[in-house]
Amino acid sequence: MDVVLSSGHRMPLIGLGTFTIPLPPPDMLTSIFLEAIEEGYRHFDTAACYGSEGALGRAVAEALDQGLIENRSHIFITTKLWCTYAHPDLVLPALKKSLKRLGLEYVDLYLIHWPARVKEGTEGFDFKGKVLPFDMKGTWEAMEECSKLGLAMSIGVSNFGTKKLSQLLVHATIPPAVNQVEMNLAWQQEKLRTYCREKGIHVSAWSPLAANGAAWGSLAVMESPLLKEIAVAKGKSVAQVALRWIYEQGSSFIVKSFNKDRMRGNLQILGWELSQEDLERLKLQIPQKRGYAGENYISEDGPYKTVDELWDGDP
Repeated sequence: MDVVLSSGHRMPLIGLGTFTIPLPPPDMLTSIFLEAIEEGYRHFDTAACYGSEGALGRAVAEALDQGLIENRSHIFITTKLWCTYAHPDLVLPALKKSLKRLGLEYVDLYLIHWPARVKEGTEGFDFKGKVLPFDMKGTWEAMEECSKLGLAMSIGVSNFGTKKLSQLLVHATIPPAVNQVEMNLAWQQEKLRTYCREKGIHVSAWSPLAANGAAWGSLAVMESPLLKEIAVAKGKSVAQVALRWIYEQGSSFIVKSFNKDRMRGNLQILGWELSQEDLERLKLQIPQKRGYAGENYISEDGPYKTVDELWDGDP
């Protein structure tokens, strides 16, 4: 169950996210990722700022040693360029650091994590007064260099709206293969998905169940009466219905659960489908609201003075 990206490479449609707060100890994380490989996950999504690259790399090495996967090409690894390195001169060094932590010669997908640059050395997510002008053209040229060097099989972006994508496409000699964005039944991203489809950019969903439980997210999906009704009728879980909806939109998703039963359940979205009536109701009856507005990127003296500027005014 995968998709062929514009780069020509295949990407599994279901990815396991590796970001959580607090992060379990490295050995426990490695065990969790090994369990996920045993359950059938073949796509793992990490990032420089997650703190999970090392544990994931060890899990891949152990999976190879144990024969859980035959060779490196049987697992798909996505990692991301963090904002403190979103500068033309820093992209390649940042990827090399990620590869070292992962213990890999290449990643399958490398994404610009946000369309933003933050002052070097910034720790955590308090960006007040630290968001700098973002050289999109130069940064993307450096991403293309990573691709040409064979260090990233595919390159793409994350959290880019339609205007930023159109600006990027003007300069790109290698178009972004993926745009990973917040997408779920409570934030359906129809305008952005339509644009990406027209441009051959695959949309991958982060926060596909809307709930984060930390400083952002909501229970608009997991507590939806409509979703509960459809789930009961289908004999499925609410999460399975929500993930099946994303799959039926032609998108992939990054689902984060370190619970073995939920890991297994999140894979079980094939062999059944939502009816046309279900799809119509899900499109029209669930209130739409972005779970994460990105307020920490907004400041009066920075490049993004409003939330609309960050998100290109996309509904």
